Amino acid sequence: PALRRLSHFLLAHYQKGTRPVRDWRTTTNVAIDLMVYAILSVDEKNQVLTTYIWYRQHWIDEFLKWDPARFDNLTQISLPVESIWVPDILINEFVDVGKSPHVPYVYVSHHGEVQNLKPIQVMTACSLDIYNFPFDVQNCSLTFTSWLHHIRDINLSLWRQPELVKFDRSVFMNQGEWELLYVLSHFQEFSVKSSDSYAEMKFYVVIRRRPLFYTVSLLLPSIFLMVMDIVGFYLPPHSGERVSFKITLLLGYSVFLIIVSDTLPATAVGTPLIGIYFVVCMALLVISLTETILIVRLVHKQDLQPHVPEWVKHLLLERATILLCIRDRKKFSQSRMQSLDTSRQVENNDSTAKLTPYVCEDPRECGAVGGTRSALAFAGRTEGSASLQEVLRETTAIRQLLEKREEFRDVAREWLQVGYVLDVLLFRVYLAAVLAYSITLGTLWSVWRDA
Repeated sequence: PALRRLSHFLLAHYQKGTRPVRDWRTTTNVAIDLMVYAILSVDEKNQVLTTYIWYRQHWIDEFLKWDPARFDNLTQISLPVESIWVPDILINEFVDVGKSPHVPYVYVSHHGEVQNLKPIQVMTACSLDIYNFPFDVQNCSLTFTSWLHHIRDINLSLWRQPELVKFDRSVFMNQGEWELLYVLSHFQEFSVKSSDSYAEMKFYVVIRRRPLFYTVSLLLPSIFLMVMDIVGFYLPPHSGERVSFKITLLLGYSVFLIIVSDTLPATAVGTPLIGIYFVVCMALLVISLTETILIVRLVHKQDLQPHVPEWVKHLLLERATILLCIRDRKKFSQSRMQSLDTSRQVENNDSTAKLTPYVCEDPRECGAVGGTRSALAFAGRTEGSASLQEVLRETTAIRQLLEKREEFRDVAREWLQVGYVLDVLLFRVYLAAVLAYSITLGTLWSVWRDA
């Protein structure tokens, strides 16, 4: 058969240990090509990219030529790769051998052209930038070079045009997390410490992460929790439900961070922007809870609490209401005047109480009190009745207790007004901080997109 006769003719006196040139000054030109088939995994922690590529080599072997007329017009034959010379071209970024299938044959044409086509699972080191996770774009290089031969012996070139290599997605399986953007190619000479030069062919594989899954599972829940935190400010501060609501949100966000901690990429190079976003959101929730505790403390004043200082009333109940455009600032000023009148009336009653133990408001009560006084006078002249004096003391104590209770209510009402105004002020400051933070993140993301 022609295949057996041709194979015996080519390999009978073939020496695979030497470079296949008749003149040693002749350079063997190896043309290479690459097509990305799949992106298997991206390990951000170890900075390792695993890809599956289709790799092709092409060179001229001057000792594998024949006349097709002598062998039944046979122009191509497949020979075992272990029986002929193959260039020692490796990838510099290799970190592991991988699980590549073994292809035992190469194609040889009658002009001596050898084509070595094989799939390779490539595990290469790559400097991964996760700052913009999950909207990150990675650029990893695959450098093909001869590990031993200088550029005088083996030179490298590109099999196809760079434009065809750049946008070739014909075999790429694009159903995973990563999307192939393009593949750039670049030839350069490499030398170490002024030694002989080596030929290098670099392929830059540019991939982009699909962010939809991370947007739905990470960003949207966090945004919803922050919106609920802002809406929680509309709960009345004196009801006491706001503190429990804020604590529930804080606990829910903590559980959310624990769940997504395994999803975020871990690397020693830097922290992704989304991690900083989560930390700042957590800090904003803590600040919101602190503000709520302060307002609730002001609103729920205990007994024996002093009156609101005049400078606080002036700043919050007058100036701040105008600055914040609060519609009920007239009510605040009227309530303040009422509280002043009430305090003055209480002082007058106290001074009057020092002079007279009891002041009547009803004529019938005055008559009763006048009768009581005449009875007391009569009892005093006749050494008095101890039971009537005890009733008088109890009545005076009840009246003073009611006056104190009304005073406490006025103080609590004043602190409630201060708490409401301060709550509006802090809420707007908090809202401005959240908006500024959102604008800053949007600006950073826009700058990165433009770059």
